[in-house]
Amino acid sequence: MVASELDILREGIIDLARDAARAIMQVYEGEFAVQHKDDDSPLTAADLAAHRCIVAGLARLSPSIPVLSEESAQEVPASLRRQWPRMWLVDPLDGTREFVKRNGEFTVNIALVDDGVAVLGVVQAPVTGELWHGQLGRGAFRREGDRDLPIHSRRPATAPLRVAASRSHRDARTEAVLARMGEIEPVGVGSSLKFCRLAEGGMDAYPRFGPTSEWDTGAGQCVLEAAGGVVLDPQGRPLRYNQRDTILNGSFMALGDPDLPWRDWLA
Repeated sequence: MVASELDILREGIIDLARDAARAIMQVYEGEFAVQHKDDDSPLTAADLAAHRCIVAGLARLSPSIPVLSEESAQEVPASLRRQWPRMWLVDPLDGTREFVKRNGEFTVNIALVDDGVAVLGVVQAPVTGELWHGQLGRGAFRREGDRDLPIHSRRPATAPLRVAASRSHRDARTEAVLARMGEIEPVGVGSSLKFCRLAEGGMDAYPRFGPTSEWDTGAGQCVLEAAGGVVLDPQGRPLRYNQRDTILNGSFMALGDPDLPWRDWLA
C-alpha cells in the first residue's frame, strides 16, 4: 500500500476514532452496568457502542480489508485470520478497567497491519480529546484541532528514567526489572496511553510481562516506532501481528530510546 493511500485512510480513521470516543463518552457520563467475559475482563455498553461504530465505519472506508476487533475476535477462526495479508486491528475501548474506575485513562486503538507490521496507528483518548497518530516511515504526530504537531521520543534518555508502570498490572517480574533500572521515576498510566507518552518524550520505558492482546499494542506500537522508539520481545525482535494462532502477545519492552540497556534489566 503506497503512502498516498495511507494518508487517505489515516484521515478516515481519525474521524472514526473521534466518533467512537463520542459514543464512549455518552455512556461514561451516565450510569452503566459492568458485565464480565469468559476471561473475567470487564465489558460495558461503551465497549460495544465503540465497536459497532468503528466496524461499520471501516466497512464503508475500506470494505476489502477485514477487521479484527476485541469485541468480535471470537467469531474469527485463526485459520481464516492467518490468511489475511492485511487487516484492521481494533480495540474499541482499551482500558475498560480504567473506564469502570472513571479515572479517564482509556483509549480507542485502531491500527492497520500489513504483512504482520503495524503500518498506521491512531490512538484517541476520549476524556481529554487527545489524539496521536503514526505512520511507518512518515513520523508520529499529535493532532490538535486541525493541526499536526510532530512528536519524538526522548533520546538520549537520561536518569531518572521515567518508567510507565500500569495501574492495573504490576507483577513480581516487573518489580524486579524496575529495581535493576537504576534511578527511575515510576509513573502510573493506563491503557495505550503509555505508548503515546513514550512517543512524545514524557516517559522512557514500559516493561510488560503480564498478558496483553494484539489489539492492546498495535496502534500504540506504530505511534511509538514512528516517533523513534521500539517495542521489542525479550529476544530483541519487534512485536508482529497475525503471525500465530494465538492473539496473545508475549512479554515486551517498549523504549523511547532504543539504546537503553534493556537486556541488562532483563538479566
